[in-house]
Order: sequence, then structure tokens, then C-alpha cells
Amino acid sequence: MIKSDFISDVDAIRKRARQHIEEGAVTQAYKGDREAIIKILNDALATEIVCVLRYKRHWLMAKGIDSEPVAAEFEEHAREEQEHADRIGTRIVQLGGEPDLNPSGLLARSHSEYAEGTSLIDMIKEDLIAERIAIDTYTDIIRYIGDKDTTTRRLMESILEQEEEHADDLANMLASRR
Repeated sequence: MIKSDFISDVDAIRKRARQHIEEGAVTQAYKGDREAIIKILNDALATEIVCVLRYKRHWLMAKGIDSEPVAAEFEEHAREEQEHADRIGTRIVQLGGEPDLNPSGLLARSHSEYAEGTSLIDMIKEDLIAERIAIDTYTDIIRYIGDKDTTTRRLMESILEQEEEHADDLANMLASRR
């Protein structure tokens, strides 16, 4: 028989679960600063929405002989960025916050900029720059959260993984056009 050091007071956990039931998924075990994490997530939400809008513009404006595969990539990235926004918004609500989707403040809260680009190459570069910004800021968010909020950290890690894939896709497209 293996001896385990893990001992959980199930009766105490059951009692705590009945207290503060209106707080939903946030229990006494939650160690994060909810207000700070909700603000951070709202900034990430704004970043994702700005990225959706930029990718959609690039998808619609992509022109030229080699534009079809690039436009398809822009469309796919826009869809994935929207999924990120939806997942972040859902997490904000789980934490007892409200997703801030007010259009008047999106760009101010976004980590990335809304750069339109005039040519296909410019559009790819602007999207790559935005992905690199997201990679750095999301890495910082993950580091800040640490083990205080495992669910939010894992969410941001999974989004970061896809942002790195986007950056790789864009860098490969740029390299193939030189």
C-alpha cells in the first residue's frame, strides 16, 4: 500500500461549498486578485477584438495574384481570434466580472494596434507585429498569474500557443514572398 501525504478535509470542503454560493466558480481556494485579473482579461479581450477587426479588414482587402491563400489565412486567423475573445469573455464572467466590449475604449485597452496596411506584404507584417505583441504580453500575463489562478493561466497558455502558430504562419508567408 502506498502512503499518500495528500489529505483533504472533505467535510470542510462541503461546508465551504455551501457558503458564498452566489460566487459560482470562485471558491475560497482561489488565490488570485480577481479585480486585477478581470482587468487584465478585459485588456486581452480588447486585444483579441482589435485583432479580429484587423484580420477581417485584411481578408476583405487582400488583392493581387497571390492573394487567395493569404486572404484565406487572414480569414482563419480572424475566426480563431474571435474564439479567443469568446473564451476570455467567458472566463471574465466566471470570475464575476463583466466583459468590456464598449467600442469607444477597445483600441485604448488593446495591446496591439489597428494598422491597416496598404499592400499584401504590409498587411502580413502588421499582423505579424500584432501577434508578436500578443505573444509578449500574454507571456507576461501567464507569468503574473502563476499558480494563483490555474484556470486563467491555462486559458492564456492555450491562447498563447495559437498566437505563436499565427506568428509562425505569417513569418513563413513573409519569407516565401521575398
